Amino acid sequence: MEHGILGWLAIGLVAGVLGKLIMPGRDPGGIIVTIVIGIAGALFAGFVAQAMGWEFGGGWHNYAAATAGAIVLLALYRVVLSRRGR
Repeated sequence: MEHGILGWLAIGLVAGVLGKLIMPGRDPGGIIVTIVIGIAGALFAGFVAQAMGWEFGGGWHNYAAATAGAIVLLALYRVVLSRRGR
């Protein structure tokens, strides 16, 4: 299931929702933005893992890494947003 567009949408939705549940607050948007944040988090986590020489075996490891990436992106979004408001 983690191959193809449906796999990206699934991991993006799960990672985005989990990221928003772990970090509640005023964040952008609805379901589409949540999926995009999750997909971006998965790409970010994959990039970091590859740069550090880590490999994920698949399954729940991919979802955990994508969720961690989504949390990092939400935190960065909040930092940028808070500096903009000054």
